[in-house]
Amino acid sequence: MKRILRLSVLFAILPLLVSLQWRKGNEPLNNMQVAFLADLHFHDVYAEFSDTDYQGIRNPENDRYATIRTMQSQLHSTRLFNENYFAFLAALDDIARRDVRYVILPGDFSDDGQPLHLKGLKKILDQYEAEHGMQFFLTTGNHDPVKPFTEEGGKIDFLGEGGMAQPIMSTEGLYENHPRTEHSPVITKDIRKLGYMEIVDLLGDFGFFPREDYLYWETPFSKYNNQTYTFTEAAKAGELDSRTYPVPAAGVPVPDVSYLVEPMKDLWLLAIDANVYIPHKTAGEAPGDPSNYSGASIGYNNVLSHKPHLVPWVKSVMESAEKLHKTVVVFSHYPMVDFHDDATGEIDELLKGSKMQNNRIPGETVTELFADAGIRVHFGGHIHINDTGIRTTRQGNTIVNVQIPSLAAYIPAYKLLTIKEDQHLEIETILLDSVPRFTELFELYAMEHAFLEKQGRKDAWKEDILRADNYRAYTALHLKELTRLRFIPGEWPRDFINTIMDLHGMQILELALSFNDSTAQSSTHAFLQEHGIQSEAFREWNGMDLVYDLYRLRSADRLALEDIGTARLHQYNLIMNLFLNGQPAGNTTETDLLGSFKKFASIFVKFLNGAPANHFIIDTRSGEVLEILY
Repeated sequence: MKRILRLSVLFAILPLLVSLQWRKGNEPLNNMQVAFLADLHFHDVYAEFSDTDYQGIRNPENDRYATIRTMQSQLHSTRLFNENYFAFLAALDDIARRDVRYVILPGDFSDDGQPLHLKGLKKILDQYEAEHGMQFFLTTGNHDPVKPFTEEGGKIDFLGEGGMAQPIMSTEGLYENHPRTEHSPVITKDIRKLGYMEIVDLLGDFGFFPREDYLYWETPFSKYNNQTYTFTEAAKAGELDSRTYPVPAAGVPVPDVSYLVEPMKDLWLLAIDANVYIPHKTAGEAPGDPSNYSGASIGYNNVLSHKPHLVPWVKSVMESAEKLHKTVVVFSHYPMVDFHDDATGEIDELLKGSKMQNNRIPGETVTELFADAGIRVHFGGHIHINDTGIRTTRQGNTIVNVQIPSLAAYIPAYKLLTIKEDQHLEIETILLDSVPRFTELFELYAMEHAFLEKQGRKDAWKEDILRADNYRAYTALHLKELTRLRFIPGEWPRDFINTIMDLHGMQILELALSFNDSTAQSSTHAFLQEHGIQSEAFREWNGMDLVYDLYRLRSADRLALEDIGTARLHQYNLIMNLFLNGQPAGNTTETDLLGSFKKFASIFVKFLNGAPANHFIIDTRSGEVLEILY
């Protein structure tokens, strides 16, 4: 059940929301801000190797040696590997200008926990903490760590001299290259996939371990409370050996690095480590072997079966916060509420399986348990989309899940939380339209494209992406190529996609009308006249544009409206309504086709009309979400 209240308000009326004290303390939290940067997948494009003479590829733009992945690999991935480096710096600079002190990175802050990039990330976090007084708080995602224990690995798609791929591996024998298209592998331990111990040892100062300047810090396994807390006891409780749980059939305990921290008086940050690594073999067969474990990408659905200790811990934290008048900000890597605007059923039916990441949708039981445990607002990442999900349980508890978009994908943005009085939270989505230096590697990509053309690669990417004039447009073109190269061939039923790809907008309109009027051809002109649209407007787009715009809405919510355009959206809405109200002519083929279009239209409309996800106020007492419109 959703509880949404849409209001058109201006910043001028926000003070009217202030009426009661939410908390007690000497230092008020009113207007305290916290920034959330999810799914950085940080890749240090100018990283330095510690154990090899290999430097990377010389960038003619600045004469520096770059260690980057190919554009070909970026356009088959749901995330950028390279340009998000510059986006991260731009976001931190923007946060510094706003004088925001607390910055949360809720998982996938690295790309597979590689030391090469983790060291670069730590250097940047240390720099911004020293220069701007920021404090960073991290929690783990399925890419950091990939497995609970360190394992060998590497990537075969770094960019090498002449535009050829350059494999980089952590040890010999992991990969046999193809000399015609790839250089010989570079071997370096800097490309290993680190496990929990190595990652938190390196980044422990960012919430994973207690610090003396924290007012309070605990884990699900610590025995003290707010009244008996000492830093000495916290330091003992913070040791990784004290923060493990038994996994059935694993043979060894696995770390859980969840924590609660109070960085300033009465502000609690609750970081939930929802990574679950399920072993393949029985106990004793492969204890501590990282290859024995599945990845952790599913999230909370596996938490209930393998980390049940988290629910009572969360409940105890929320109850303590209520008694002690603490303001709690809850975050983890994974969503706690359906992130598809309740279109999950139609997606499963149309796309036939776990597409659009439907396998990562948290079950309603997950949502209900954590809502009834006391969580009112949760910040999550993992999906690389901008979304707000709302549920009210049978007990009457409402939870609002705020999905944080990724800086490495469309639409590039971070979330800014402002704590208001009267138990209200203001959430703003800060877009990164302009990112300095985002074109710095483009000359290297041009070299790569020339090599692919020379090879006659039919799946080569389009050079249009190198003509993007800002970072937002660049990520939009990334999504467009991703849709063409990966989503359409990999997620859609062939018969439906073949039908829609061969049609331009006017033909799709005529098809929609045919299910509403047997004389569609003669009524098309009347329909266009009735709605004041020229037929040429429908001919300006085709089925590929329609599917791409569906993915834009899914990724950016209503922040995509500006990119799609008002006129195009009006045409889409007319067609979607026709399909939703259509009736089959009678034969099986037409019935199946209309059924597919009805599901597509339902998904499109639900993506277009989800809960507010751009700029809004959450009343944590009632669960109401109040949209702020400009």
